[in-house]
Amino acid sequence: MRSITFLFLLFGTFSLPAQPNIEWEVCYGGTNSDHAQKIRQTSDGGYFVVGNTISIDGDVFGNNGGADFWVLKTSQTGAVQWKKTYGGTNNEKAFSFDLTNDGGYVIVGNTLSNNLDVSGNHGYYDGWAVKLDGSGNIQWQRALGGSGWEEIWDVQQTQDGGYILAGWASSNDGDLTFNQGSLDVWVVKLNSSGILQWQKSFGGSSEDMGFAVIQTTDGGYLVGGESSSADGDATINHGSSDYWVLKLNFEGKIEWQKSLGGASIDLVRDVIEAADGGFVLFGQTYSTNGDVTGNHGNNDQWLVKLNKSGDLEWQKAFGGSNEEYATSMYRTTDGGYVLTGQTQSNNGDVIGNDGGADIWIVKTDALGVLQWQKTLGGTQAELGNSVQQTIDNGFILTGYSWSNNGDVSENNGKTDFWIVKLSPESSSTSGPTPLPLEISPNPAQNTINLKVPNQDKDLNIQVMDLLGRELQQWSIPNPQSGSVALDIASFPKGMYWVRVTTNTGAVFLGKVLKQG
Repeated sequence: MRSITFLFLLFGTFSLPAQPNIEWEVCYGGTNSDHAQKIRQTSDGGYFVVGNTISIDGDVFGNNGGADFWVLKTSQTGAVQWKKTYGGTNNEKAFSFDLTNDGGYVIVGNTLSNNLDVSGNHGYYDGWAVKLDGSGNIQWQRALGGSGWEEIWDVQQTQDGGYILAGWASSNDGDLTFNQGSLDVWVVKLNSSGILQWQKSFGGSSEDMGFAVIQTTDGGYLVGGESSSADGDATINHGSSDYWVLKLNFEGKIEWQKSLGGASIDLVRDVIEAADGGFVLFGQTYSTNGDVTGNHGNNDQWLVKLNKSGDLEWQKAFGGSNEEYATSMYRTTDGGYVLTGQTQSNNGDVIGNDGGADIWIVKTDALGVLQWQKTLGGTQAELGNSVQQTIDNGFILTGYSWSNNGDVSENNGKTDFWIVKLSPESSSTSGPTPLPLEISPNPAQNTINLKVPNQDKDLNIQVMDLLGRELQQWSIPNPQSGSVALDIASFPKGMYWVRVTTNTGAVFLGKVLKQG
């Protein structure tokens, strides 16, 4: 609530998308560590949440030993309808899930067990896929891997009713037939019953890991992760680890692959197919060179748009002078993107950090331009792991919280599942509704032309950055032919708001992209 009116105070009389309010928030857990990994709204308007628990008390019952998968099904207001734990006597960790077309759920992660809910472990850590019905009963489970270390980080149900999974693998036995060296990106295709149809390892002689996978509209797949290799399947490395994205056909064969980044650590955490057939990648970067521009310091969130051939179209770094981490994104109904993760900053793009590490939610337009941001948490550590736009155009997000103050109403001990429901985007309602401002050319380099009705006089023109800070102002008493030319050659490249107020009280508002 402390900064809900931020854009209103800066902009005064016209409306812009503004950060939403907290409608409700709730914590679930026990006296030990509980981390929520992903949340999705279900067909009944409620929510399904998947994460991990090592608690044996409080809201948690039925722990099988060590760390277990923990799932919650809630109502539309976050009240628990049912909850279950899954695992064996050793450790399990869930990373992701998908809602299935039969009303159930498929969850993926890893397992060190080979008893109770887990069978078929090949040795050490295996990837683990669990299919549940709508009430949380296990329909099938499958341990995937070899004698080395395997983890499955993402899953999506495919058009044929099966499942595509992605993660990493170090084995060349068991379910695996090949290893390029160290860790490989591992992609697995299961049928609807969980039977292995095919699997592929991708990488080079160094560490390569997969974190996200989607089926694309052409029936193939896009996999995002990181690569430290410059050989094998990864032909280029910019330094340390790069964003690595692989476009596969329906059989898992590489159509193209791209490494993106700079001299430091860059990794993809989420991927989306864009409306134009291209792809949007979300992750984090320590780099300040190569493909990365605009890093605010240390680790920034990094949003990247590729065309359908994998060529870079644009990139945006978000953050402050401290550490930001990226976990999840979602494409919104207006064509933009909502992003989440964590911030430890309170400068640059970040406003309102409650102390230490907060959940950070960022909303952009379709070109990656920041529209609003919001920090959530208390004086201890919070992390956002998943975000989704809801059917009422609000937002639901989850992760973990260690606080018991600020935005957080309770804590059961150590870290809890934290679920937060945000309202739809709000906007100022004070003053006249702005009219669209015609700006040409757009994008522009040196000069822009603004068009307003011929009868309007005494124009007050303001150019502002995306946070509403005025950069320059002009007063023009009697424009000719309803058109005004402005010199913007001295402005740095980027996106700007242009606001025109006339003698009749009308307000015109538009955005312009200033190129180099």
